[in-house]
Amino acid sequence: MILPSIRPVRFLLGVLTLSAMLTWALAGPSFPALLDNAEPAPTDSTDQTEPDSVGSQEIADPSITLRGSVWRTKAGIVFLRTPIGTLTLSSKSTLKDLKASHEVRFWVHERHSVVDIVKKSDGSRIHRYLAGPMTPGSDVPNSLQWWTPDGDETTHVGTQQARLAAFQEGDPLTVEVDDSRTIIGVHDLQYDLQISQVPPAGSDAHVVLSGSVSKLKSNFVFLRTPVGVVMVNSKIGVPHVKVGQPMTVRIDGQRVTVDLDRGAPSSQDQHVPAPSSAPNP
Repeated sequence: MILPSIRPVRFLLGVLTLSAMLTWALAGPSFPALLDNAEPAPTDSTDQTEPDSVGSQEIADPSITLRGSVWRTKAGIVFLRTPIGTLTLSSKSTLKDLKASHEVRFWVHERHSVVDIVKKSDGSRIHRYLAGPMTPGSDVPNSLQWWTPDGDETTHVGTQQARLAAFQEGDPLTVEVDDSRTIIGVHDLQYDLQISQVPPAGSDAHVVLSGSVSKLKSNFVFLRTPVGVVMVNSKIGVPHVKVGQPMTVRIDGQRVTVDLDRGAPSSQDQHVPAPSSAPNP
């Protein structure tokens, strides 16, 4: 039994409790108000992700980076083993002193190409050939401008001014330069590429070649590109194609993709074969 004197106290406590619960429900919990003009907390600039400028750059097409070892030679022709197949260099005026102890480094960038012949033992350069449209140097007189894998390079014409007089600006031209970036020869230099295998592990091969199918023979697709006709073995992952169909071959390291449309490839048009187990030459 509750004593009469305690009932008012119990009643008063109940009213206060009910009042507090209604205040919480209607107004919410009471926290210190934030100032309207309060500055936001500073952010760490190191946490902000910078745009990938390299990834956004468009890759040149055609574009080739290869290393090759001398397989065999005959008059004016050198056959090279590369991680993706055979690269053949031919010339009537040079390439007469290549040996098995030499390595060839080969680049193509749109209309430009570079051939370096180096010693396998120490990588020292023996010959460098630059090819591309004849472009006069803009700042240095009696000079020509070239693309190289290390950036644009200006070369002096040296003693070759008389031979270069037969060329006009924009004409295709191949020259040999020495370590002082002086032209020491004007040559004819052609190359042929056969893509016959997926690069082995550890390869740094790179290829981007777009063109149209010009012929089909046995297991090979003849792809007509801006750098000539390239033979592509269908076993590297070429889907069924027809003569006249556009095709792009991309090789990066061990990854090979063949697209039948220069746009975004579909799962049916893109083939990614397994890498070759052949040793890297």
